[in-house]
Amino acid sequence: MKIHANGIGIQCDISGKRDAQVVILSHSLGSSMSMWEPQMAGLESRFRVLRYDTRGHGGSDAPEGPYTLEQLVEDALGLMDGLGIDRVHWVGLSMGGMIGQGLALNHAHRLRSLALCDTAAALPADAQPIWDERIQRVRSKGLHALVDETMGRWFTAPFLSKNPPEVALVRRLFLDTPVAGYIGCSQAIRRLHYLERLREIRMPTLIIVGEDDPGTPVPAAQSMHERIPGSRLVVIPSAAHISNVEQPDRFNEALLGFLLGQ
Repeated sequence: MKIHANGIGIQCDISGKRDAQVVILSHSLGSSMSMWEPQMAGLESRFRVLRYDTRGHGGSDAPEGPYTLEQLVEDALGLMDGLGIDRVHWVGLSMGGMIGQGLALNHAHRLRSLALCDTAAALPADAQPIWDERIQRVRSKGLHALVDETMGRWFTAPFLSKNPPEVALVRRLFLDTPVAGYIGCSQAIRRLHYLERLREIRMPTLIIVGEDDPGTPVPAAQSMHERIPGSRLVVIPSAAHISNVEQPDRFNEALLGFLLGQ
């Protein structure tokens, strides 16, 4: 279904156990709510699960950018309000984890807990030219210009060599992302600057990272873990950036163990 919130239409899906606590799943840049399929069975049997397509992705509207992280946070709040949901467990991967940090820092009363997966709290200055180059390539040549190198960052070489259907799905989600949405959200991500505020987060927090994640590597996860009081860090072996797809059993064990303990 589509909910009108914060000036756009947001595609979403709600399923699972009625009258249970709500878990929101927020996906990465260049993906959609479909990337969470490996988590659905385990979550739906215990929670009410809300998936949505971030602004500029999937079935949600993709206005011309630039976007800001604050805007993406307001989208999420508008979606919750539109569905009459007060508080949630937030599970975000990569960009979704950045949105979750914005919620935890500025709207903490709306969250029961926070799961930050394969994400970061700040971007180094030397990453800015990389984002410039990606944006320019997508603007001139489309998402096809980035898809192979992106899959190489998102999954380990052994996993890619097996050519599993999961990679084909994620590749298709990436190629189907509207150019305006990819660029708009890239411009939001490159302004990420939450690291030195993370000590303000006082809710139960889980941090998950793939051991071989080159984009938001283990040291970035450790930096968040060191700053968020009482947080838990889980490093998943044999996984890169999209660890929930590459190692779903290990990811689900960590996530469900955390959520069921709240």
